[in-house]
Amino acid sequence: MYRVKFILAFWMLLMSLSLFAQEKRSLTHQDYDGWESVSSEKLSKNGDWVGYETYPQEGDGRVDFVSPSTGNNRFQVNRAKNFVFSNESNYAVGLIKPEIDKIRNLKLKDTKKEELPKDSVFILNLGEGKIEKLANIKSYKTPKNEGNWLAVHFEKDNAKVDIKKDSAEKVEKPKKTAGTRLLVRSFDGSKSWEFNRVKDFGFSDSGGYLFYVNAHEDTLKNEGIYVLNLKTGVSNKVDEGLNDYNKLTFSENEKWLTYMATEDSLKAKKPYYDLFLYNISKNSTQKIAAKNSTGVLDGGMISKNANLRFSKDASRLFFGTAPDYVAYAYEDDTTILKEERVSLDIWGWQDADIQPMQMKQKDREQKKSLLAAYNINNGTIIQLGDRDLENIVLDEKAKHKIALGIDDKPYKRNYSWDIQIGRDVYLVNIENGERELIQRGMKGYPALSPEGKYVYWYSNSDSTWMAYDVKSKEKKNLLAGLDVNFYDEIHDSPSMPSSYGNAGWMKGDDAFLVYDKYDIWKVDPTGKNKPQNITKGQGRAAQVTFRRESVEEDEEFIDPKSTLILSAFHELSKKNGFFIGDINGKNDPKEMVFTDHRYYGLKKAKGSNNLTVRRSTYQDNPEIYATDMHFSNLKQLSSTNAHQADIKWGSVELVDYLTNDGTPMQGLLYKPEDFDDQKKYPMMVYFYERNSDGLHNYRAPAPSASTINIPYFVSNDYVVFVPDIKYDLGLPGPSAYNSIMPGVHAVLDKGFVDRENMAIQGQSWGGYQVAYLITQTNMFKAAGAGAPVVNMTSAYGGIRWGTGMSRMFQYEQTQSRIGGTLWDKPSHYIENSPLFFADRVQTPVLIMHNDADGAVPWYQGIEMFMSLKRLNSPAWLLVYNDEDHNLVHRKNRKDLSVRLSQFFDHYLKGAPAPLWMTEGLPAIEKGRTLKYELSE
Repeated sequence: MYRVKFILAFWMLLMSLSLFAQEKRSLTHQDYDGWESVSSEKLSKNGDWVGYETYPQEGDGRVDFVSPSTGNNRFQVNRAKNFVFSNESNYAVGLIKPEIDKIRNLKLKDTKKEELPKDSVFILNLGEGKIEKLANIKSYKTPKNEGNWLAVHFEKDNAKVDIKKDSAEKVEKPKKTAGTRLLVRSFDGSKSWEFNRVKDFGFSDSGGYLFYVNAHEDTLKNEGIYVLNLKTGVSNKVDEGLNDYNKLTFSENEKWLTYMATEDSLKAKKPYYDLFLYNISKNSTQKIAAKNSTGVLDGGMISKNANLRFSKDASRLFFGTAPDYVAYAYEDDTTILKEERVSLDIWGWQDADIQPMQMKQKDREQKKSLLAAYNINNGTIIQLGDRDLENIVLDEKAKHKIALGIDDKPYKRNYSWDIQIGRDVYLVNIENGERELIQRGMKGYPALSPEGKYVYWYSNSDSTWMAYDVKSKEKKNLLAGLDVNFYDEIHDSPSMPSSYGNAGWMKGDDAFLVYDKYDIWKVDPTGKNKPQNITKGQGRAAQVTFRRESVEEDEEFIDPKSTLILSAFHELSKKNGFFIGDINGKNDPKEMVFTDHRYYGLKKAKGSNNLTVRRSTYQDNPEIYATDMHFSNLKQLSSTNAHQADIKWGSVELVDYLTNDGTPMQGLLYKPEDFDDQKKYPMMVYFYERNSDGLHNYRAPAPSASTINIPYFVSNDYVVFVPDIKYDLGLPGPSAYNSIMPGVHAVLDKGFVDRENMAIQGQSWGGYQVAYLITQTNMFKAAGAGAPVVNMTSAYGGIRWGTGMSRMFQYEQTQSRIGGTLWDKPSHYIENSPLFFADRVQTPVLIMHNDADGAVPWYQGIEMFMSLKRLNSPAWLLVYNDEDHNLVHRKNRKDLSVRLSQFFDHYLKGAPAPLWMTEGLPAIEKGRTLKYELSE
């Protein structure tokens, strides 16, 4: 009897679980808007609080503030964004955005922009949980490093004045001004100041002072700068009577304030700016640089477009100069009508940059500045950059007496086909402007070590790290004698391989930490000590990649006394986590946490050892966790998308297979949640280079910018396979076939895929591979190709309009992997171009190629469509107007998502075709109907 009852109970339990599973539903396109993500996490300086934003893809979100020590002490501010903690960690402040639905409804009523609701500011007392709100806010600021101060800038008051016609009282019309009210206060409100007509404002980093720029009533010619001493509450006038005070900057020691301004009218075609320096303690201002100042660029002027920057010791002020504007007779000829003016581009063979690149860079060129330095101690100006050497690079903290000069002009003409051009590198003396050539044609990107003892770079042509000793003027190969590869070992394009990067320099420039594929090496730049593998070769032995995690804010160098936190990633299993390393290399890395998750975004509180980290799997959104330096406990702080529990989701696993040449590869196989290996599932195959390292990436349901949304298709009972691809030079198409097809067959061998209902989809490079595959096999019932290159012979000579670059480099050196010019390897271009084999295509194709594509020429999609149309092969071309390579506008992404699912559901599931597929969308109906309706 007991056995019968047990069996009955067991079956009832199974039935209830089955019913529960049946209650789950598949994802729909309507789910996208409400799907939440977490972002902008911050720790208070003392580590007692963590704040983060949670926002749906479309709609109002919130900011949560959580105490990691308890996880229960929590405050929430709805519609909040852009928050910071006060420097004393006792307050939080941020913006509150207006309700999105309210704004939308007002826009539907054609409400004027200035009458729409504005942002508010919240001020949250973290100790008491009390919140204060200020309405109609333009912006707010707090000091960067110290000081519990807040400045709030209000919007213009747009309240309408009600003037009665029969009123005898005269109402004065508000005077126009470019400035609005500024409130400066302590966070607790015990001290506060208000200023009117403020245009600009900002704190010193240490919070001792605040500048504000006044725009006086009725005229902009009477602006003024003031500095408020936040200890005394006294404001001192810095300057008054000039125009366009800008780039106001405090020195780190709070001794100086610098700015630019002009005496010219803002309507002047060529306003000249002057540079000023204000001594805060002496309350005195002096003009230190102008157009004709000694030392300023010959024939040049002060550049308004350059930032102002003090050296760390405040002995120098760096600013920019620019060549004086040239007057052109034709441009200034007032006797020529607008319609009579010639407009043309002249492409010259001798030009360093081709015309499209020049047009893309025109604004930057017009605003280009050449670095100069003002010596505050002796009042001299040194012009560091000039027309011959324009690019001068200071060290990060501007604390050294040297800088780097980098000149690639001699090599720029080749950039259209050689993106790894060289550059001439100089050492520049900031005190006198003298230059010392380090190397001509350097194939690398140089930088200064933290103490300025070395210039270092990865030399692509030598596949090693190099250093130049500033004192001895000796150039060194830092890795000489090491039988280890420090270049990308799986590099598979016809270009010089890149490095694995570096972890930075030790204190005092005593050592340099550099990565191979798996391990970390400590290198003595003097060469006295042999390079040391501080991870003891454990990475390569276990196929685990170790990398140093930098968690200290504004870190200049690696402190040998600090904890060496290492991220760890297993190449095959994709396990991820953190280890503790030994900077001296005496001990093996010690595992702290190493699990089947993805970990990223490690952050540390500035004043404590409290950390936050993000963790995810395919099933789990990357939530925020709190922990310590030893990862002794991971406490989840954020929690999003509770509704996911009611949705059929799925799982992901690795598939190991061999390419046609026997190379081991991996792919990702996504299965529906209620997967049954006895059933036959339709399968989508998506690909783009290599993706298997993303095994534990969470993929949020979202409208498509160009590719299938994997969670949507998996939730709707598709199997999705994402194979990795290995490339052979000169054979991009065959390489794709030789990697993708064996992977597909490996999945088919598992027995649960309906081989009669499979499809492929890809975008850009993936779109090219889709187009190629359907000329080689009829195995797939449908295909989706986004922005595909189908004719390499015509695409080779095209332009990437997003950058203005010629497309030659892509075929000769990078992704297309041909490895030569069209005239050197014409057969390679033809044999890898799907267009020349279009008559083989029997697979229905959905193409998307947009008319403002800045990466792949739009005509490539047209060439594909027209060839298939002529061959009477089913094809549709989606062209989103004024859209780029990947869709930008959410409305268009939603539309593409619907059409992708309808297209593949029709061919793989036998669903009725929508009217846009059966009837098309005639131009006369454009904008009047979407034709989502299914045909009968």
